[in-house]
Amino acid sequence: MRHKPVRAKPTDVTEWNAGTVQRRADDLVTEEPLEIRVNGVPLTVTMRTPGDDLELATGLLYTEGIITGREDLGSVGYGADSANVVEVAVKGETGETGGTARFMSSACGICGKTSIDAIRARGLSRLNSGATVEPSVLIALPDKLRQAQTVFDRTGALHAAALFDTSGNLLLIREDVGRHNAVDKIVGATLLASANGPTSIALTASVLLVSGRAGFEIVQKAVAAGIPILASVSAPSSLAVQCAREMGLTLVGFLRGDRFVIYAGDRRLHLDGRSG
Repeated sequence: MRHKPVRAKPTDVTEWNAGTVQRRADDLVTEEPLEIRVNGVPLTVTMRTPGDDLELATGLLYTEGIITGREDLGSVGYGADSANVVEVAVKGETGETGGTARFMSSACGICGKTSIDAIRARGLSRLNSGATVEPSVLIALPDKLRQAQTVFDRTGALHAAALFDTSGNLLLIREDVGRHNAVDKIVGATLLASANGPTSIALTASVLLVSGRAGFEIVQKAVAAGIPILASVSAPSSLAVQCAREMGLTLVGFLRGDRFVIYAGDRRLHLDGRSG
């Protein structure tokens, strides 16, 4: 039986607080490498928080265009001798896997996916979902996300991604030291759930909320997954906004309190009692 993943590790720290010094115990978020192999060939090594690793590998392969759906997967499992290796069997033709594992930090996606030209080359379709959400629903999501972050309460150092329906019901939440990993875990979870029949989660009628900024990598992954509405508590990058506008994604930033900023796709938000 495989060991339960350790998401946080204890340590001793010295705290200075208004002139008072004390030694106390603290928890650190775990960051370890995960090697993903496709048909026995190393694809990438990513730094991640252990747990939901099969979802992470599946979601990454999908959002990076290496597989196009659950039907492309033969099997997904841990390596025979390591909990830090995931072996994925892919049926038929695969996307660009290369022959050497690429290193990914916990702050970025697969190296090289840095331009909209890469999105265009993949042939991703512009999002045409008619899903809409009320502003009152949207502004309630950050509190729901925060309340569901169990590991963050211990460490204060974890990103989270959460999937909601357009009524604001929480469908899935995943935490990871890397914000892009958390998104891949969400996408991978929906793909793996479809193995036993149609998944009950409709990505094309959902809202994805991320705890950090909405960079290009996050926008790219949302578009690839068919998620029409992406919101973040911080700011997007210029490339993220450009990509969102070109691909028909609704992109919301600075979602805090009673305020948010719409950078793309305001037609999916009921503004002043209207949608459009």
